[in-house]
Amino acid sequence: MAGNSFGTALRFTTWGESHGPAIGVVVDGTPPGLALDEALIQRDLDRRRPGQSRYTTQRREADAVRILSGVFDGRTTGTPIALEIENTDQRSRDYGEIARTFRPGHADYTYWAKYGIRDYRGGGRASARETASRVAAGAIARLILTQAGIRVRGAMIAMGDREIDRARWDWAAVDANDFFCPDAEAAAAWGPALDQIRKAGSSIGAIVEVVADGVPAGLGEPIYDKLDGDLARAMMTINAVKGVEIGDGFAAARLPGEVNADEMRRGADGRPVFLSNHAGGILGGISSGQDVVVRLAVKPTSSLLIPRRTLDIDGNETEIVTRGRHDPCVGIRAVPVAEAMMALVLADHWLRHRAMGPDVFR
Repeated sequence: MAGNSFGTALRFTTWGESHGPAIGVVVDGTPPGLALDEALIQRDLDRRRPGQSRYTTQRREADAVRILSGVFDGRTTGTPIALEIENTDQRSRDYGEIARTFRPGHADYTYWAKYGIRDYRGGGRASARETASRVAAGAIARLILTQAGIRVRGAMIAMGDREIDRARWDWAAVDANDFFCPDAEAAAAWGPALDQIRKAGSSIGAIVEVVADGVPAGLGEPIYDKLDGDLARAMMTINAVKGVEIGDGFAAARLPGEVNADEMRRGADGRPVFLSNHAGGILGGISSGQDVVVRLAVKPTSSLLIPRRTLDIDGNETEIVTRGRHDPCVGIRAVPVAEAMMALVLADHWLRHRAMGPDVFR
């Protein structure tokens, strides 16, 4: 199976299955000399960890990370960093009923059609469990970005058709509720609404927004290695993501040109000051120095207690109810995953740009 690696100067490869003994990641290209320990990585993993509220899957995983290589005396050595996360709360018996049946909305059928074999226990390699490895890698990318003064933050801005009020946006609220929501009032209403959805055996989708500030002008390339192109690809590799937009995204198609164009003036320091950010901090595939803004649409969880029509591997028509432990809104735990993917893309492009020479950041 190809396609398990991502990145150029900073490249990571994830491995493992949902119900195997462990999952993990190898990160290659980290500069030497950075202070790194398991506690730094664990902070990010704990934000994604399942079972922390009644709104996420009740699978109980400590997600305790172990550094296997690439660090000596608390510093990165410049060699590949291997990280391992044990799986400790698998309940494979929950999936016995679907061993020969395709779950609608899942990757069961397409995986079977491609490989002729699948690990049905929680989705195997296609499980969202794999995203813990990305978050671990993302913690290393954040460490690199700290050297560049770049910060990445994410939030869930909509659950189904329930949206936040941007006038109440407060980054401090994001880690103060169960939804990574920047609007405390909206989060308070989302709780009872999701309780009803969960009790009905259904699920709901979400929109996640990720913002990077401190990004210098000049990251990215003008043709096939566009910064926004890599960000879009990175976000589309996250389980359940069905759409990505940069800046105003699809809304830009409804704007007249004079509104959509981000006007510029000369700042006090002589650098350009943009009067708006419809472009989401990227122009022609290259960062403009403004905040980089990415939004992603996460579909409703496909594991439902409501019977759905489907087929088995022999082509027989049947119905299926997906039992087990599942997120009623997978968009919640997608927030730290999206942050990690943005951090990995930005760190990769920052290292590639820095390699051009000592004076590239003017």
